[in-house]
Amino acid sequence: MVFPRPPSESDLFLHSNFASRYARDSLPRFSMPEDSMPKEAAYQNIHDELQLDAIPKLNLASFVTTSMEEECNKLIMESINKNYVDMDEYPITTDLHNRCLNMIARMFHAEIGENENAIGAGTVGSSEAIMLAGLAFKKKWQNKRKAEGKPYDKPNLVTGSNVQVCWEKFARYFEVELREVEVREGYYVMDPAKAVELVDENTICVAAILGSTYNGEFEDVKLLNDLLLEKNKQTGARMGFQTPMVKSINVSGHKYGLVYAGIGWVIWRTKDDLPEDLVFHINYLGADQPTFTLNFSKGSSQIIAQYYQLIRLGQEGYRNIMENCRENAMVLKEDLEKSGHFNILSKDDGVPVVAFSLKDRSRYDEFKISEMLRRHGWIVPAYPMPPAAQHINVLRVVIRAEFSRTLAERLVLDIHSVLDELEKVHPSKVTKNTKEENKLLVENGVKNTALDAHSEIIAQESNKRQKIMVA
Repeated sequence: MVFPRPPSESDLFLHSNFASRYARDSLPRFSMPEDSMPKEAAYQNIHDELQLDAIPKLNLASFVTTSMEEECNKLIMESINKNYVDMDEYPITTDLHNRCLNMIARMFHAEIGENENAIGAGTVGSSEAIMLAGLAFKKKWQNKRKAEGKPYDKPNLVTGSNVQVCWEKFARYFEVELREVEVREGYYVMDPAKAVELVDENTICVAAILGSTYNGEFEDVKLLNDLLLEKNKQTGARMGFQTPMVKSINVSGHKYGLVYAGIGWVIWRTKDDLPEDLVFHINYLGADQPTFTLNFSKGSSQIIAQYYQLIRLGQEGYRNIMENCRENAMVLKEDLEKSGHFNILSKDDGVPVVAFSLKDRSRYDEFKISEMLRRHGWIVPAYPMPPAAQHINVLRVVIRAEFSRTLAERLVLDIHSVLDELEKVHPSKVTKNTKEENKLLVENGVKNTALDAHSEIIAQESNKRQKIMVA
């Protein structure tokens, strides 16, 4: 019997965590431990367990940035202890936030003067930005309905069924009816004409997506805008839709804004598009501070990182990065097409995503390919399309800035390797039938292979030479 040895005083001074008792103790899972442990042991044990996570750069399921320059990483660590909401205490951080808003708003042509600040907010991510934009639409619609003496208890929101789950969360959390335009086979985004058919006097907004979650495709915002304008003329309804129809834009800073997870932006076209009664003013942190967010405290690091990227890269840098992403996506797409195994479901006019499905699922499916790619280190998700097209399964590869041409070519090789392995495990029934048919043909005097035919030709030529020599 082995008796546990009580911890010795030397345990506390051993430089190697692996020689201490902490290497043989399990980490707590449900209750906080009674005793402390050395910082080195705490770090090493957590670090080792985290090694079982996937490699972020090979996680092709996510749009979220996984790599930034070392200088930006330094800025993140230098500001990680700043609470952004303490605006009076951290005025420079607040100013950097406002600079980001102004740059992004002007990039999208918001109606603001040359020296005027943009109307918007930095958020924890895209989901919070969507919640805030949705609340602004709902509040403005309610205020208008109240002023007209009309019911304001049944707002609705029109989207495609391909939207990300945050839109569904908004509708459920804030009691808004969600009207979804179903996608269909061959058309995997919201159809503008069908969306407009769902619009009525209770519609607070129509949500269009530039970069569908499922296949990266852009929805036709211009056509949607024109159809809504025409409907407004016919019905006389305004519904908050004015020219131009786009009232707010949600931009994900931690995706192609090229910042680590935890930053999004929401921009309103004009000050009038954000109802004033949604903005809170607080003064218990040292000065009057307007705030319009769902949460209160949040870190400053991602805001500072966003500002770094905007001034470090500029329009030229972002343009080059997106062109590289698009070219690498094309390399992957073209190789998948050449394989003959896949249908490409993504569009060239969209974010750099390659979505593809098997032409033949009789022997194995997309989920099996996804599973086997994990053995090579790749995270390539497989999932069904939205309702009405859910019989179609999709594999999706998100091409991010840190996904190089070398990695794209390596992924192609690994996909071919997986297909070869699956073909061996699940041979084609047609191949089996062909072998049986060939066997029968051989028995009837028909040559089975090119090698057999070649051998016969050689034998015939040899016989001719022999006959000539005899003659």
